[in-house]
Amino acid sequence: MAMEKLSYKLEVFEGPMDLLLHLITKHKLNIYDIPIIELVEQYTDYIRRMKEADMEVASEFLEMAARLVYIKTVSLLPADPQAQELKQELTGELLEYRDCKLMAQKLSEQTDGFLRFTREAQEFPVDTSYTRLHEPDELYRAYLAAAGRGRRFLPPPAEAFSGIISRKIVSVGSRIFYILKKLVRGTRGSFIGFFTSASSRSEMVATFLAMLELVKDKKIEIDGDGDQAQVVLVRKGEMHHER
Repeated sequence: MAMEKLSYKLEVFEGPMDLLLHLITKHKLNIYDIPIIELVEQYTDYIRRMKEADMEVASEFLEMAARLVYIKTVSLLPADPQAQELKQELTGELLEYRDCKLMAQKLSEQTDGFLRFTREAQEFPVDTSYTRLHEPDELYRAYLAAAGRGRRFLPPPAEAFSGIISRKIVSVGSRIFYILKKLVRGTRGSFIGFFTSASSRSEMVATFLAMLELVKDKKIEIDGDGDQAQVVLVRKGEMHHER
């Protein structure tokens, strides 16, 4: 037998389960064997009425509507075991909600007649002394854990930035002076020797750039290849071949 359309004034329900339980109770349906097709029609009709009355429809009501439509669709398929499983799952949720609602109503009725007394806040003495006993190794582990957590909130030590902020900046000009000063003594030096004494990568790069600058200005020449290469100081007035 098809259920009659809702003719009562729209009420506000706590959630979709509250609305479903209301529809089942109003139309005296068997909660253990819900006629899902009729229930979907009544539920979606109520959602439509809520929208027409400019009532805010919570997302949970729309999610339940989609769930009911899906159960209805599966139920229309021939011999689909999923339909029965979905209906049983919905029935179980409705039974749990119904029982909780009944229990809440009984508790509310029992507390309606209670007298309530109030009084001003009172101060109670607080004993802050620690009375529990612990083994020494337990205290030691607790200390290590607390100290470790504390260190995580401390700023990193200066040593952590030593490789960044304390890196020596070597200018190309200083290496040009170094090369010329060294060549003055012997007027010739090993090309590799100028780099083996470098104390940092910055100094090696600055030395190489200084070599290029001196060759460009024709103040030095480089003879030979590889490890045998020699840096020769070009004296004033001395003839030299172009590289």
